[in-house]
Amino acid sequence: MDSADSRPLIILGTGVAVPEKILTAAQLDRELGLPNGESLRVTGIRQRHVTVHETASLLAATACRQALKDAQISWDEVDCLVCASATMDQALPYNAAMIHAELGKSARRIATLDVGASCLSFLQALDMMSYAVTAGRYRTVLIVSADITTFTTDRRNLGKNGIFGDGAAAVVVRRTTTGKNSRIMAARSITLPEGIDFCQIRSGGSRFHRRGIPGHSEALFEMHGRKLFALVRRHLPRFVRDLLAEANVTQKDLALLIPHQASRQALDHVADMLGFNDGRMVDVFGDFGNQVGASLPTALHFARHSHGLKRGDKALLLGSGAGVSIGGMVIEF
Repeated sequence: MDSADSRPLIILGTGVAVPEKILTAAQLDRELGLPNGESLRVTGIRQRHVTVHETASLLAATACRQALKDAQISWDEVDCLVCASATMDQALPYNAAMIHAELGKSARRIATLDVGASCLSFLQALDMMSYAVTAGRYRTVLIVSADITTFTTDRRNLGKNGIFGDGAAAVVVRRTTTGKNSRIMAARSITLPEGIDFCQIRSGGSRFHRRGIPGHSEALFEMHGRKLFALVRRHLPRFVRDLLAEANVTQKDLALLIPHQASRQALDHVADMLGFNDGRMVDVFGDFGNQVGASLPTALHFARHSHGLKRGDKALLLGSGAGVSIGGMVIEF
């Protein structure tokens, strides 16, 4: 039996893009003057991609083109572009407009908008736009997440800032056609306001304007990782139980868990806590690190192309983000 919130939506194609430069664990050890193997031990990251000249908009445009190629459709068929990122190229204009401009003449004049919810931005955008697609407001929507962390993290603090990488990922979605079963079975999210200060970049808005910040210390990423994880851990099992119940599925019905790639420790704990330590969890953290908003759609891309996700499979998309928010979605791919 379908849940009351079931929506006929199909993911037609996915694409990813990363900067050319690869920063390996060995290189990071040398950069920070650490013993060989120390950064890998602390972070669990073998390598990550870091920008030198690429902007988030450029990476996003590349991921969009890859997703369209994967879906075997052209830009002429897209009528809405949504950017679902945690970071921005600049304060104004908004990210989706920047990406649309980066695409140049290949992208026709269409609706563009941003959906922002930190690391949960992609999941929230997919949830929200599914209603617009199934209602007929748009026929073909392209959702892209692109995040650059290189300039807001200080990797000398390995535990808090050494886990991040840069990248982008995109998906193409449409209403499911007759005879197909692809759908969103259930989706929900909650916000835990007691964690508002656990994960943040304070400057960039009107509260901490850069003109009032000597040295720009407030422009760097800050995280209270243990407090953040403890808060999410208290609420996550109940959250997942309620979501699966709403979708009328059990954990054993799911082919894959596709999580936000938060950290090595978080992924291991979630796999154990939710019973996905049997090879069903998509884990690309060691090669990409935490790409913030782009992490979850990147994991979804590799779920298709490396972990065998196929039409008819049921999967759980799951994540958390600054705010603090928890979000999840059960899909039949």
